[in-house]
Amino acid sequence: MGVIGGNDYNHAFREKNNEAARKFVPLVVHTIASAIHVRNTNFNGKIFPRILTEAFPVQELIELGAVTFLVPGNFPIGCSPDLLTNYQGSNKDKYDPLTGCLTWLNQFSQHHNELLRTELEKLRNRHPDINIVYADYYNIAMRFYHSPKQFGFKETLKACCGIGGLYNYNSSRSCGYPPLKSSCNDPSSYISWDGIHYTEAANKWLANVVFEDLMKSITCVPH
Repeated sequence: MGVIGGNDYNHAFREKNNEAARKFVPLVVHTIASAIHVRNTNFNGKIFPRILTEAFPVQELIELGAVTFLVPGNFPIGCSPDLLTNYQGSNKDKYDPLTGCLTWLNQFSQHHNELLRTELEKLRNRHPDINIVYADYYNIAMRFYHSPKQFGFKETLKACCGIGGLYNYNSSRSCGYPPLKSSCNDPSSYISWDGIHYTEAANKWLANVVFEDLMKSITCVPH
């Protein structure tokens, strides 16, 4: 399952509607736990499977034969250049002195992840013969910020592709739009690509750890 709810949270935070973002959490967690809809969609005369985030509960996917689910948690959004820029100028006590990330935003991610893990445990109890694996994006990614040199990163909070400023991010002149057509010389030394998404290097480290954890967690399910 992909990361669900991130854009809902980010939109609210970009509007600085922090209360709305927090109210989204139970709904987002419920959606992740119970709503994957697979539908056949006609596209140019061909039939393709389409995944929608409503209706089709996990139970139905299980009945269709799904035996392993990988469910990711939320990232440490307090380290994201776009939100760091949006809340730039916050009181010093709002930042983690070791990483420079906004503590309260990372606490929000942890809140989401705690509720999600609780919901996933309920699903495991209902379906003990099914593999439901939680991908701990938050704690994996926090390793990058605590020990960047270990992973080859030189810039932790700046975007590789940006227009300048403290975090090299500007929402009105984002990466890929004129006149912003260039990026940093070495993207692999950055965690953030465009202020919102990770670089290929960061995603590679993330994927490797998630895959290792997945292989340790799953068990063969007889049919």
